[in-house]
Amino acid sequence: MKAILEKYADLLIGYSLYLEKGQKLLISSTYLAEPLIREVYRAALRAGAHPETMIGLDGTARILYDCGDEAQLGYISPMYAYAVEQYDAFLTIRAPFNVRELETADGEKKKTSAMAQAAVKKRFRERAAAGELKWTLCEYPTQAQAQESGLSLPEYEEIIFSACYLKDEDPSIHWKEIHDKQQGIVEGLNSCTRIRFVGPDTDLSFSTKGRTWVNSDGKHNLPSGEVFTSPVETSVDGIIRFTYPGIFMGQELEDILLHVREGEVVRWDAKKGRPLLDSIMEIPGARRFGEAAIGTNWGISRFTKNILFDEKMGGTIHMALGSSYPETGGENESSIHWDLLADMKDGGEIYADGELIYRNGKFLKTS
Repeated sequence: MKAILEKYADLLIGYSLYLEKGQKLLISSTYLAEPLIREVYRAALRAGAHPETMIGLDGTARILYDCGDEAQLGYISPMYAYAVEQYDAFLTIRAPFNVRELETADGEKKKTSAMAQAAVKKRFRERAAAGELKWTLCEYPTQAQAQESGLSLPEYEEIIFSACYLKDEDPSIHWKEIHDKQQGIVEGLNSCTRIRFVGPDTDLSFSTKGRTWVNSDGKHNLPSGEVFTSPVETSVDGIIRFTYPGIFMGQELEDILLHVREGEVVRWDAKKGRPLLDSIMEIPGARRFGEAAIGTNWGISRFTKNILFDEKMGGTIHMALGSSYPETGGENESSIHWDLLADMKDGGEIYADGELIYRNGKFLKTS
C-alpha cells in the first residue's frame, strides 16, 4: 500500500500539479487520508514547494447545518479566502467519513451555504483560468465510499488505483497517452459550432461558437478522462433526461428531467428529490448550463455515486447546472456547479454541425 501511495503522491505533485520550487500548496482533506497526505507532503517538499494542510474532522459539517444560523452558514473563512488569492496550488483529497452526512440537512440551509460561496469560487476559477492557480481533485478510499458503491474497501481501492493507472511503473506515461488521444477529439469538436445530444427522452442542442473544448487529462481531476466545454448560455434548447442519480450535498435525486428553452431550464422533474430540485433551481445561475462534457475513461466501468469517477465513465455525457469554467469561454456565474450524468451506450448519439460523430457511447473517429 505504501508503494502505491508514494506513486500516487508523485503523480499528483509531478504530473497533475507540476509543482515548482518556492510554490505554495494547500492540501485539503480529512484525517482519514493521513497516509496519502504524508506522502504528498513529502513529494511536495522534494519538489522544493511549501506545503500546508487543512484537515476536516468527522461531523463538523453536519453540526454547522444543524446549529448554524444564516450568518454562520454564509461565513467565508478569511484564511481560505487568502489562500484562494495568494497560493499557487490547491490539492483536495476527498476522504469522507460519511457520504450521506448532509442528506437530511435542511434544503434552505444548503442553498444559503452554496450561495455564500459564490464570490470566493468565482475568484478561484478566475485565477485558475489565468494560469495563476493550479488545482487537482483526487480520491482516497474510505469505508463510507466503498459502502455507498456496494463494494468492499479493497474492491473500492482497486477502482481508484486502477482508474489512476497506479499499477503502471510510471503512471504519467499513460496519462500523457490519454492526453494525445483526447487531443484529436478536442480538435475535431473545436472545428464545429453546434452540438446535439440524442438519446432516450433526450434531444438537446447547443452552440459552442466562440467556446473552447478542453482536454481533461489528469491535471485537474485524478482520475480523469473527458472532454468538456461551456455551451453558449442562451443557446441550449430541448429536453434531457439524466439516467444516473444526481447527488447534491449528500442527497440523492433520481431520474431528473429538464426542459430547456433559449438556455434556461423552464420545467423540471425528478422521481426522487423533487423538493430539493425546486430549491436548487432558485439559486442564481442554476437554471443555465455551465458545462457540457463527454466521458472517455473506459477504465471506470461502474457507477459509484462519486461524481469524480462517474462523470469520466466511457459511454456517458454530463451537463453541469451553474458556473462555467472560464478557460472554455463560459460566462455563466453561480455558486454551484452541479454535474448530472446520462448513459449513451444504448442508442445515444452526438451530432456536430449536423454530422453524426458518436454512437452508442463511442466516437466514430478521434480526429
